[in-house]
Amino acid sequence: MKEEKSALVLWGGWEGHEPGRCSEIVRDILLADGFQVTRETNLQILIESDLASFDVVIPIISMGSITDAQCKALTTAVEQGTGIAGFHGGMGDSFRTSTNYQFMTGGQFVAHPGNIINYRVNIVDHSDPITAGLDDFDYRSEQYYMHVDPNNHVLATTTFTGEHASWVAGAKMPVVWKRLHGRGKVFFSSLAIQPPNLM
Repeated sequence: MKEEKSALVLWGGWEGHEPGRCSEIVRDILLADGFQVTRETNLQILIESDLASFDVVIPIISMGSITDAQCKALTTAVEQGTGIAGFHGGMGDSFRTSTNYQFMTGGQFVAHPGNIINYRVNIVDHSDPITAGLDDFDYRSEQYYMHVDPNNHVLATTTFTGEHASWVAGAKMPVVWKRLHGRGKVFFSSLAIQPPNLM
C-alpha cells in the first residue's frame, strides 16, 4: 500500500498557455495537499514508467502531439485505475489528432468566440462533493465551446449569449465534468488559471 499520494504532471505544447508556469502552480498545490509530484515534458515517460504507481496524471499540454504507443499507455493506465485531471487547453486541447485521448477525457476544445470575455458559470450539481457549497459565479477568460461526450457527469455549465457568434446563442455548454474511463476517474474544467492582470 502506497504511503504517499503520487501525481505525474506532464507539461509542454503551445507556450501561449504558459505550461511551465501552470505546471509549477499545480505542483505547489499538489505538494501542499501531500502529494509526491513528478514533473515531466517528455511523453516517453508514459511508456517507460509504471503509470500504476501514480494516483493521478495531470496533462498541461495545449496543442501538443502524442504517439499511438504513448496514448495507448496512458489510456490503458486510466482504464486500469489511474486518475486523470486537468483544466482549460492543457487537457481539453492537448492532442487534437488523438481521438483515443478525447474518448478518455470526454471532450475537445473547438472555439472560444470573443476570446477573453466575461461570462457566467452555473453550478448544475450541488450534491457532488466537488461542487457542494458553490454558487453560480461570473468569470473572465475564454468561454470554451467544446465537443463533449453525452456520458459526462456535468457539474457546471455556461450559456453562450450569441454576442460573438450568433449561431450558438443559447447553447448550454459543460464547463466542469467528471466521468469514468474503465476504472479510472476523469476530471476536467475548461476554466483557466487566471493571471492577475485578467482578474
